Amino acid sequence: MNVTLLCHSLVSDWNHGNAHFLRGVARELGRAGHVVDVLEPAGGWSREQLRKDAGEEAERAFARAFPELSSRVYDAADFDADAWLAGAEVVIVHDWVDPEIARAIGERRARRDDHRLLFYDAHHRAVSAPAEIESFDLRHYDGVLAFGSVIRDAYLERGWARRAWTWHEAADTSLFTPQEFDGERQDLVWIGNWGDGERTAELNEFLLEPARSLELSGSVRGVRYPPDARDAVARSGLRYGGWVANFDAPALFARHRLTVHVPRRAYAGAIPGVPTIRVFEALACGIPLICAPWQDTEGLFRPGEDFAMAADGEEMRQEMRRLLDDPDLAAAQAERGLERIRERHTCVHRVQELQAIIDEVQ
Repeated sequence: MNVTLLCHSLVSDWNHGNAHFLRGVARELGRAGHVVDVLEPAGGWSREQLRKDAGEEAERAFARAFPELSSRVYDAADFDADAWLAGAEVVIVHDWVDPEIARAIGERRARRDDHRLLFYDAHHRAVSAPAEIESFDLRHYDGVLAFGSVIRDAYLERGWARRAWTWHEAADTSLFTPQEFDGERQDLVWIGNWGDGERTAELNEFLLEPARSLELSGSVRGVRYPPDARDAVARSGLRYGGWVANFDAPALFARHRLTVHVPRRAYAGAIPGVPTIRVFEALACGIPLICAPWQDTEGLFRPGEDFAMAADGEEMRQEMRRLLDDPDLAAAQAERGLERIRERHTCVHRVQELQAIIDEVQ
């Protein structure tokens, strides 16, 4: 089948974690024999910031990492749904697409019955900022793909969609897989964005203060770190290294002995059961993982087996020390996490789930 995906950006993952999963899905759809056409808007903030921070080399690096993937760029002010979606049998519209573009695509679906149309929501706005989702007119969509059951239920309960399915993110295991590293590994790596203060206290409690008290070596990578955040990282003894391309993360994990997951408050509180993509990717790389509190209400993993859980900063410090002091224990935990990913949470699994959903709405 011919699948058209409209997203904020396929090429750039600058502060745009959804690109990680969408790349993997696009790759696996292609491998399954489908034709995939990806559309992204001209002037998207993520791609513009990528060019500003990393230059054109970043886009060339994307082409080397994903030779089978590319996108077409459209002008949102001059978008013709019939022209851009010609020949599409399945259209998936990501929630960061302009609502007017999404509306125009829905109107095209109302006129034509030669394709299936799905809306994909991979953010917490349905719960944290519902007015933003209400701006989308989804009357003519066949349904919504939601990256967690809480988000799915919000669409159904508020009447935003007639049908909705839970479609979790997953690891692109063509890329995220354990890598060998022959040198001396450092203790801790954290890959994530500082953001708008929505987890500043949590990052201090679960990442920076334990690293400082244990005098750990390691690094912090990501974007949107203001000067005070960089100062806090320096005081912890870790090094701030700036943006890192997501496809370079597996090699970065391999150079460290453990990593942590510190969810944003919206994920920890308002949308339980929804981990970020970083959890899937870290476990797929076979690195021991320790999580700050989040509720796995959907039974995706085996907390305490696939990864360690820390209720507070002191428990985080203890778990770090325990895994660093016992390499065999750390390796066994990492192996269980990797096993779980390979059994249930790869992009191959999600493409199979997507195919079942598409069959359901035929």
